[in-house]
Amino acid sequence: MIRLIGLAIVVSSLCLSVTGALGADWPQWRGPNVDGIAPDTGINKDWKARPPQKLWQVPLTDDSYSGPSVADGKVFVLDHQGDQDIVRALDFATGDEVWRFTYQDLAKPNHGTTRSTPVFCEGKLYTVSHLGKVHCLDAATGEKIWLRDMRAEFGGQKPTWGYAMSVLIDGAKAIICPGGNNASVVAVNKDTGETIWAGGGSDIPGYATPVKATIQGQDQYVVFAGKSLIGVQVDTGQRLWRFPWETKYDVNAASPIVVGTHIFITSGYGHGCAVVAIEPQGVELKWQNKEVQAHFNSPVYYNGVMFCNSDPGYLVCLNAGKGGTVWRQQGFQKGGLVVVDGVIIALDGKGGDVIMVNATPDGYQELGRIRPLGGQSWTPPIIADGKLIVRNKSAIACLDLM
Repeated sequence: MIRLIGLAIVVSSLCLSVTGALGADWPQWRGPNVDGIAPDTGINKDWKARPPQKLWQVPLTDDSYSGPSVADGKVFVLDHQGDQDIVRALDFATGDEVWRFTYQDLAKPNHGTTRSTPVFCEGKLYTVSHLGKVHCLDAATGEKIWLRDMRAEFGGQKPTWGYAMSVLIDGAKAIICPGGNNASVVAVNKDTGETIWAGGGSDIPGYATPVKATIQGQDQYVVFAGKSLIGVQVDTGQRLWRFPWETKYDVNAASPIVVGTHIFITSGYGHGCAVVAIEPQGVELKWQNKEVQAHFNSPVYYNGVMFCNSDPGYLVCLNAGKGGTVWRQQGFQKGGLVVVDGVIIALDGKGGDVIMVNATPDGYQELGRIRPLGGQSWTPPIIADGKLIVRNKSAIACLDLM
């Protein structure tokens, strides 16, 4: 039996927030520890007697799915209007707009526009546009520091529904995924934007944000590309290994989950999920099935099991070691999830319900539900300093979890 024990994603060299009394900021995709788990404790779990209070709600115009991040007293989110992307900084306490930065990008929507999550690190904000423009901004003022164009400069192949991954900050490097000729993955200086290396082979891009991990003693970036899962050496960009994984329309979007030498991946369109092991002799498939088919939202590995969204609308608790379903529940159509204080907070992507569920393998145990916005809500919720932030295609809202 394969046991997945001890999450092995390297976080010590990433740009992390400082934990406070209630929890931490949510400065990047997947949160302070890049695992979809919020460190907050003591949240209100009696939603029937005391539903979370909505603190503010702000309209959005992008009709899309960009994830929010929180740092430095601000909520950062990508918006869009006409042919302009809009990077917005909102006051975390009030929702009032602090600044906005605009630039020309997609003129014609393709199932929405922006999809990536802004990343905050050391006073700077990093964003990725639908067309592959990577900006570094001053997070206090919104002023541009540098810009790289993944298609124009690296020959990147824009995915069908546009670039959706976020920047990965690792020490002095900002990691991006153009998907060009010997530029599947590129490292640039996070302060200047200058290229450090381009490599990883020539795999076309997927939609998933890369993760950093140490596997078999080798620091590497694990990248879910358009037709494969690859490992890339952190200092040189050399591709270390490749595992083919071809999904319809090349939609590999959920973040890979690295646990020891094992990596869990999942895709939609009937493809399913798998665990592969990175061994000294190469990549070995441990198991593969269709128990989880995550179209784009990423699973969370918690207390030895995997909690996942899966087509055609399930919340699934999966035994990651064996690949078998522990339990599954309907009513979670393409909605994302976050784990906090022993519970899952998940979205019904169709109707917008926010649902609290015990994070346990002992059966589906719903604790409460609210509907703060309603409508299609595919973007994963986030939690920062005791506050829950959710969005649908036309608004973003902040609720008090304490």
